Amino acid sequence: MQTIPIFAFSAWSGTGKTTILEQLIVLLKQRGLRIAVLKHDAHDFEIDREGKDSWRFSHAGADITVISSSQKTALIEQRSLSVSDILSRIHDVDLLLAEGYNDLAADACDPLADSSYRLYRIGISRAATKRGLRTPAQECIAVMTDDPDMVLPSGTRRFGLQDISGLADLIMELL
Repeated sequence: MQTIPIFAFSAWSGTGKTTILEQLIVLLKQRGLRIAVLKHDAHDFEIDREGKDSWRFSHAGADITVISSSQKTALIEQRSLSVSDILSRIHDVDLLLAEGYNDLAADACDPLADSSYRLYRIGISRAATKRGLRTPAQECIAVMTDDPDMVLPSGTRRFGLQDISGLADLIMELL
């Protein structure tokens, strides 16, 4: 089975994770990679619009609703899934980018006995937030920051917040 690297981005809200990931996806797609993205939302969310058929089925009580077209498929389950359960459903990709799973640890993938996942953490810190890193720097393989005074452990790569290309190069090296 293929090992799927997970690049987990950790940062405080308002730091720019989504913008960085959006730009990174474009660059990695240009390099020919198939990418999965796993986004954790701390709030309840709806992917359907009220009144649409799939929304109506879910709100009528369906435990699982699937909507499919010739271009895409969405599966909506009315329950929470563990990270291991979610990861076990992702395949045929070169890497997975995770946003919002700040507590995801390398051993969180261990329940998958086949060892199909390898976790790399990337921290993001914006000086204006005055909050530093959300995850300890020693757990990160790289940190994106605009704080010139941030001290990083030996071996942790530093990138500017705009250096998406440099980060993409690192990811390609690790693949």
